[in-house]
Amino acid sequence: MDPEAEPRAAAPAPRRGELDVLRALVVLGLVFFHAALVFSPDDDFYVKNGDTTDVVTVLAGLGVVWAMPMLFLVAGLGARHSLRRRGPAGFARERLLRLGVPLVFASLALNPLPQWLRLRAADPAYDESYGRFWLRFLTVQPDLADFPFVVDGRYFETGHLWFVVLLLAFCLLLVPVAGLLAVGGDRIAAAVPRHPSLLLLPALPLALVNAFLGMEESFAGWNRWAYLLFFLMGYALADDPRVRAALRRVAVPVGVLGLALFAATAPGFVAAGDEDPFTSWAPLALLTRALFGAAGWCWVLAILGLLDRRRPSAGPVEGARGGGRDVWPYLSLAAMPLYVLHQPVVVAFAYGVVGWSAPIAVKYAAIVTGSLVVILVAYEYGVRRTRVTRFLLGMRRPPG
Repeated sequence: MDPEAEPRAAAPAPRRGELDVLRALVVLGLVFFHAALVFSPDDDFYVKNGDTTDVVTVLAGLGVVWAMPMLFLVAGLGARHSLRRRGPAGFARERLLRLGVPLVFASLALNPLPQWLRLRAADPAYDESYGRFWLRFLTVQPDLADFPFVVDGRYFETGHLWFVVLLLAFCLLLVPVAGLLAVGGDRIAAAVPRHPSLLLLPALPLALVNAFLGMEESFAGWNRWAYLLFFLMGYALADDPRVRAALRRVAVPVGVLGLALFAATAPGFVAAGDEDPFTSWAPLALLTRALFGAAGWCWVLAILGLLDRRRPSAGPVEGARGGGRDVWPYLSLAAMPLYVLHQPVVVAFAYGVVGWSAPIAVKYAAIVTGSLVVILVAYEYGVRRTRVTRFLLGMRRPPG
């Protein structure tokens, strides 16, 4: 029998460095993604360039189908590790601090800026000071109907922090059912070596959620509750050695299936006409959203399997120090602060750049380059080096 085919459930695995690196790269990729939305013909980004291009729509689709789902799945895997170490009460407390504090801080200190710049970009005559707008931004009232986004206001928004809101809510919802999910995940994992097709089953509820609850443009094209499924699958299954072994074997065919499913969404998104493919109940729109949900699950499975290769020595995060290897643990620890910081910086650069008389490619390069420099410098000198700023931006402690 192949020794990799049916590994037994074992002691908790060490933290998977390659997934920490992937998470950091996805966060940095959001700089490229949000800068591209400045030039998208069909997105209501804060600041828009006069000239747009349909190329952005196509390339954005290639990212949204897997990137944010992967962040939630990796967060679910991290929740499994954290619950093992801290227990339910300790886990809830840690998540409230590490997610809740940057959520409140950034909502007060960073999120008003993109909204203010949106108003200035839309109306050259708008001359309200930032201080006055800041007070209006913070005028909010309860809105329990949009759970977990429980406050609302005329100018207030969570902006890019929707990810933090959802992740905090999912972590707190997980606590009372964590034990049952772990047991259920173990039972499924025990059957996966004999029936690897079980790995595709989550594609069905994801397809149904996206199809019948609708896709939400504000949440990177996915329904918010689809992200909960990715998070729970990450918690229950993603780190089990039996599941990992199966994923390594099926990564390529599942990836091919994901590409085929994603390609099959093109008619529904391109030829929708007056129907909104994100919300319409037309048969083609329902099918398109279902295919998109299933494709996203396949892409995530394939990426997990392709990254999880046996290595003769420690990987870039867990291996020896020195040289280029130092950049991976550095970026892994920076993921949350960089996420919190990136969008206000991108919007500010876009506001200054869209008025240039220059080709789209030049403007895009300027926004991306300037934003990356600013957020990395701000992280290094404004966040990483002091305890208070690390706490405010949700930076986790280094391992060891």
